Amino acid sequence: MASFDRRSFMKASIATAALGVAAACSQQGAKPAGAAPAAKGKSVMGLVVPAMAEVRVGLIGVGERGVGYISHFSQIEGARITAICDTDPATLTRARALFDKMAKPQPAYFGDSPDSYHQLLARADVDIVVIATPWALHHPMAKATMLAGKHAFVEVPMALELEQMWDLVDTAEATQRNCMMLENVCYGRDELMVLNMVRQGLFGELLHGEAAYIHELRWQIKEIERKTGSWRTFEEARQNGNLYPTHGLGPVAQYMGINRGDRFDFINSVSSPAIGRAAYAKREFPADHPRNQIKYTCGDINTSIIKTVQGRTIMLQHDTTTPRPYSRHNLIQGTNGAFAGFPNRIALEQGGRGSYHDWDLDMTPWYQQYDHPLWQRMGREAERNGGHGGMDFLMCWRLIYCLRNAEPLDQDVYDGAAWSAVLPLSVASVADRGNSRDFPDFTRGLWQKTKPLGVVGG
Repeated sequence: MASFDRRSFMKASIATAALGVAAACSQQGAKPAGAAPAAKGKSVMGLVVPAMAEVRVGLIGVGERGVGYISHFSQIEGARITAICDTDPATLTRARALFDKMAKPQPAYFGDSPDSYHQLLARADVDIVVIATPWALHHPMAKATMLAGKHAFVEVPMALELEQMWDLVDTAEATQRNCMMLENVCYGRDELMVLNMVRQGLFGELLHGEAAYIHELRWQIKEIERKTGSWRTFEEARQNGNLYPTHGLGPVAQYMGINRGDRFDFINSVSSPAIGRAAYAKREFPADHPRNQIKYTCGDINTSIIKTVQGRTIMLQHDTTTPRPYSRHNLIQGTNGAFAGFPNRIALEQGGRGSYHDWDLDMTPWYQQYDHPLWQRMGREAERNGGHGGMDFLMCWRLIYCLRNAEPLDQDVYDGAAWSAVLPLSVASVADRGNSRDFPDFTRGLWQKTKPLGVVGG
């Protein structure tokens, strides 16, 4: 490991990605997304692969986010971790200790060079690969995974550029392999309950949604040598838009049947001034510290409006800078009323427990009536195993269940691409005074005849 300079590798990777995103945004200019390119394979909408008696898992990246996957997959019947790759020796040492603590067999380990993940992909005892690396590496690693004949499960966002998203769609269709973005929030108890409510028609015809990632993360600036802030800090410096759209947006997109009966049409995006991070760095570091030499260009608060082909609207926000409580909004409005999160509340014209002019804040009866069947079945186990209140574990359990029982996944490559596309499209819109940018139709028209995600087990 002495010959491997991890920091130089990370800086080079992020610099390369920055050039790619800048080129993509400049090429977009005022042009729409344009017609979909010709398909290079068969659609993977509703893809079902042969049932696996055992799902052998390879993990690329077991740092701040990826370490949780070691615990989760180790506790799921029918799943076995066979290989791990990470370029940080300390992270691999921690992984080994976790397997010893759980009294589980040690997997194979890789990480001597930036290309070591290819050794993991070459193994015959790996069926699926979970990728939890810095954003710039998601696209090349997910593509290489599918080309190696494995199924790719990649952390959010799925990719950074529209061209990369199309590339993953094309590769999934050409290889007939799953490429699922691991949007864990879709497996939260509240989000699953609202999906159940929507499918039962509780809110009437859907009109509008609100989604957000409001999470004060200025403290990550202090992570210099490793951890998320060692690379994510530079994302705040190189582009201005919604850098992390999918946690709030994914569930709302599922409520609305995006890519399944409706799809995103266009987006308008604006940002506030970029003040908070520079002020925080000035307060927390000496004047000559490298963190005070960075020009933080991403607006502290980004607000975007998405219009769907069916005419619905979504207000989407991103804020990882200002001092305020965490929120994903999670609001859905229909002709019969609304649900909103943070805190959870509901107001209905018909079927409510009071006037729709006042929020009903007592959610206990609603949980009792509308808890999603997945949560009814696995909620207690999910909470026991943890991961953002259990959503992480339930997501892992569900994907293993689908693979072992030859069922389609709840999210596919088209979802990951559409939700992630907000990042480059918002950057382009902000740079053009908030003028609209068209979403590509990653499904190539199949959204028009695909049924919305159902309430499995219901």
